[in-house]
Order: sequence, then structure tokens, then C-alpha cells
Amino acid sequence: MIKVSTERDLRLDLFRGLALWLIFLDHIPSNAVSWITIRNYGFSDATEIFVFISGYTAAFVYGRAMTTHGFVVSAARVLKRAWQIYVAHVFLFAIYLAEIAYVAHSFENPLYTEEMGVLDFMKNPDVTILQALLLKFKPVNMDVLPLYIVLLLLFAPMLWLLLRSPSLALIASAGLYTLMWVFGWNIAAYPSGTWVFNPFAWQLLFVFGAWCALGGAQRLARWINSPVLVGLAAAYVLFAFSIAMTWYFPRLGAYVPRFVGDAIYPIDKTNLDVLRILHFLSLAVITIWFVPRDWPALKSRVFWPAIVCGQHSLEIFCLGVFLAFAGHFMFTEVSNRLFMHVLVSAAGIAIMVGVAALISWYRRVERQGPGPRPPSSKPGYAGSEA
Repeated sequence: MIKVSTERDLRLDLFRGLALWLIFLDHIPSNAVSWITIRNYGFSDATEIFVFISGYTAAFVYGRAMTTHGFVVSAARVLKRAWQIYVAHVFLFAIYLAEIAYVAHSFENPLYTEEMGVLDFMKNPDVTILQALLLKFKPVNMDVLPLYIVLLLLFAPMLWLLLRSPSLALIASAGLYTLMWVFGWNIAAYPSGTWVFNPFAWQLLFVFGAWCALGGAQRLARWINSPVLVGLAAAYVLFAFSIAMTWYFPRLGAYVPRFVGDAIYPIDKTNLDVLRILHFLSLAVITIWFVPRDWPALKSRVFWPAIVCGQHSLEIFCLGVFLAFAGHFMFTEVSNRLFMHVLVSAAGIAIMVGVAALISWYRRVERQGPGPRPPSSKPGYAGSEA
């Protein structure tokens, strides 16, 4: 059985925190600041980062439990975490829905319910609430947690296989991804369509992250650190950037050969197109080249805000969903000027950092437990429990 590392890689927290910031910026409709996010300059976006790191950390945490306590205990912990995320999703759904309904009613603007994908709930709340509990009905910006829930529900058997035969596990995951493309598998959504993030496709990136955590990254180290591979990765990122520029400057499309366009389009996000995977992997190779695991700056105050957000990803993601709608409200009802876009984006990230820091402080105090009590010579002294 593979030995699981016990050393935490701060790069995971850093880039998961950055991904949470990028997701927040992208979730605000028509946000000018979202132009700084990676989705505008290539084939992949922050979702790939988030799912890969989630798989990596899941293997890191539950792999140790499985090697130490066995399959049953580890599986129980994975299912417990899936249940916690499900409960968080349900609470997020209820409060998010209340937020949208309140704003739409208070400002007499029913377009909010249509824009955020909750119009069907307003029309048929009895049916829609059941579909929401079954993870079939999801308002806008609430598709990530259901994906994570499904991936965790199926993770324990895959983790067991990863610990015993990592190559076979990765081949099985790739096989499922291939079958998804052949047969068009996805999960039905309500009231129509399918899931925005197809679990049959996105499981590949999640499992690959877990595979890397359980020794895969070490096995690939020689290739990742090769200047040739870094050069190929940079060339692919540049190619993706060139294609992305044609989306905003159509005249540049004349320089793209027709056969290239026919080969790459459509670049499917729902089913995690191969081009998106290659773009993410290319960015990862370049990042590892420039940001080694022992980079001293990782422990500096400069990166602390992103790292602390990445260490509390569930809470900060949920907070980001609320803040994104609040930003949309500010643009619609207060001001849609560039200054407001910058202010709302910066304030949202600052709030995320502040809440993450508060959670981190509270958990640190909670782990320390109650401090020593002052001596008391009389019953009922303030230091006693009386």
C-alpha cells in the first residue's frame, strides 16, 4: 500500500484561495474586474484549479485515515464530509433564495429571479424544493457543491484502489471519462437539461488530483521539471491565448486556419473538454516550475490572505456566492461605473479574507481549549464553574 505524505503543501492552499477569489469575480454578472481572471485568456478557468486541488486534499486527508484505520473508518469520514457539504448546500440554497426573493420584491424587479435561475421555484415551490434537495434544481452559481458531493460519495472505493494500484485507478477514471463522451452520460437537471458540471467528466480531474497526492506527482517530477515539457506547456498556453483573443477581436480569426477551428470547437466546459484539461495541466507545469514547494515566499505575509481563504474553502465559497449576488445588486441598483466594479470586487475579497481569518482564529482557540483557571480561595470565585 502506498505511504501517504503528512507534510502540508502551502501551494495547494494558496492556489485554492486564489481560485475562490477568481470564482467570486467571475460570478458577478458583467463585472469589469473579471477580465483579470484566467477564463478570458485560455481554455480553462478557476473551476479546474478548484476541482484538482479538492481531489488532491481529499486523498491527502482520507488516505492517511484509510492506511491507519482501514476502509470502513475512512469511508465513514468521507461520507460524513459529503453530508456536511450537502447540509451546507441546502442552507446556502435557502438563504440565497431568500436573498434573491427579498431584493426582487423590495426593489420591484422580478428580473432578479429570472437572471439567477429561481423563477421556477417562485412558480412551483413545492415541486422545486424537492428537486433542490435531490440536487437537480440549482440556481445560478450553485453548481459546484453538488458536483463535489457526488465526487465524495464515490471517492472511498476509488481511494482504496488508488492506494493499492494507482495506475489502474487512473486508467479506470479515464475509461469512465471516455465512456461519458461515447454514450453522452450526464445527470438530469430540473426543470430541463443536465448538470452544468458533468460528474462523469469532472471526476477525471478530481481523481488525477488524488493520484498526484498519493505519489503520482513524485513519479512525474522528472518530466515536470524538464525544460522541454515546460517549453511545450508554454507553447500550448500561448496557443490557447491566441485563440481566446479571437473571441474578443473577431478580425484576428482570419489568421486561424479553418481546420484548426473545426478541430477545437466547441470547447465544452460541461463535459470537461480535453483542450481544457491540457490547458490546466500546462498552467500547472509552468506554475510548478516557477513556484517550488519550498519557496520561502509561501510563508510571507504577501500570500497569507489567499492561503487563509484556501484553508477554509467551503465557508469562503458559500460566502462568495452571497457576495456575488450582492455585487450584482450594487451594479444594478446603485452604480454600474468602473469605480463601483473595482470597489465591490475589492470589498468582496476583503470580506472573504476577514471571515477566513476569523474562522482560522476561532478554530485555533478551540483547539487550545480553555486556559488555566486563576486560583481561588472561596467557592463561587470567578475562576470556578459555580
